Amino acid sequence: MSELTHLSASGEARMVDVSEKDVTSRTAIAEGRLVMLRETLALIRSGDAKKGDVLGTARIAGIMAAKKTHDLIPMCHPLLLSKVQVDLELDDALPGVRVRALAKVAGQTGVEMEALMAVSIACLTIYDMVKAADRFMRIEGIGLVEKLGGKSGHWKRDEA
Repeated sequence: MSELTHLSASGEARMVDVSEKDVTSRTAIAEGRLVMLRETLALIRSGDAKKGDVLGTARIAGIMAAKKTHDLIPMCHPLLLSKVQVDLELDDALPGVRVRALAKVAGQTGVEMEALMAVSIACLTIYDMVKAADRFMRIEGIGLVEKLGGKSGHWKRDEA
């Protein structure tokens, strides 16, 4: 395990200085899922949720969250994101919704936190919009799937 870069030699939290790093194209993909009752999934699929378009709202919320990551996570740098994509898949086998987000930037630091934030907030938005129908929902499995670019190059989660 490498040393933690967000701590000073004396153990104090600090923002990493990325000014000497090269600007490179960086991409991160994260995923998560919201498990729910079959009836709740059917409600989302039908478009009859009382609060409106669940999936459309969650997609927009995820994109907005990625853009606000530096406002909520103290040591994150503000990034000029070039792309944020949030994909939502209704999955009868869960039952629930699979959420996947891609974040992209040309910059001096990675976009993993932005992709993770997009997934987290998209899941929370779905929960909020149908919680009156299903208090048993749970958010699970949020994690980084893949990252490309930067000094560490390409990394992909091993599913084994």
